[in-house]
Amino acid sequence: MRVFVTGATGFVGSAVVSELLQAGHQVLGLSRSERGAALLRSQGAQVQIGSLEDLDSLRDGARASDAVVHTAFNHDFSRFAASCEEDRAAILALGEGLSGTDRPLLVTSGVAVVRSGPVATEADPAVPTSPAYPRATEAATAELVQAGINARVVRLPFSVHGPGDHGFVPMLIGIAREKGFAAYVGDGENRWPAVHRLDAARAYRLALETPETDGPFHAIGEEGIPFRAIAEAIGQGLDLPVRSLTPDDAGSYFGFLGIFAGMDGPASCGRTGAALGWQPAECGLLADIGRSDYFG
Repeated sequence: MRVFVTGATGFVGSAVVSELLQAGHQVLGLSRSERGAALLRSQGAQVQIGSLEDLDSLRDGARASDAVVHTAFNHDFSRFAASCEEDRAAILALGEGLSGTDRPLLVTSGVAVVRSGPVATEADPAVPTSPAYPRATEAATAELVQAGINARVVRLPFSVHGPGDHGFVPMLIGIAREKGFAAYVGDGENRWPAVHRLDAARAYRLALETPETDGPFHAIGEEGIPFRAIAEAIGQGLDLPVRSLTPDDAGSYFGFLGIFAGMDGPASCGRTGAALGWQPAECGLLADIGRSDYFG
């Protein structure tokens, strides 16, 4: 297949690009810059110059391809509502580019929008879009399905880790370094699911290659790691003490990450594994945090 990938130079998207190319597919990668375009070409991919805000570039890329993988999202949480609206518009534009065909579209969501507490499964619906949580990724995907588009969701866990990680774990490391200690909330038994980026990339590829299987898919390598264990790994890596915080104190320590630091969001991947023949093969999050470059 010729696959159009948004976020093709990003942390997850670049792994998807490599996975697809290694499996013999062609890739058309979206890039807003010549620097990103040069990187994609060096990997053997073709380039669509554009951005999430350039809806025509998204429609054109989708029309020119046999399948689409949408991994791009602006993670600037200072403008989260605007980023969510950009994502919704981008998903609908990609769907327009595939209108009238049965070509697949994989859209990236997260298990954090499913529920807290009990283990989330693929059967659980996403939290409805609201002013309190404006992300409309799965609602927009459902809108495309209603319009006859072959669109499915891939849900990622709280932490997608591996070399080049710039997500929650590096943010937590930065906070610990600044504050002089690593921290968790309460007893720290709230659980974070995780996956290595290379395992996640294989899940995307297998989902594309198994078009008759309905989503959502859960690319979950580890069902739930106690947040206290993550804090302890960070404390060990920085040679800093580890402390428990009350929920009232968590906000001043974690900032916007406070809501995630105290969230209990385990998730399973049983249906995904059975449907796609997918099993995680890379190292787990705690082993990955032990790599020195997380603290470089």
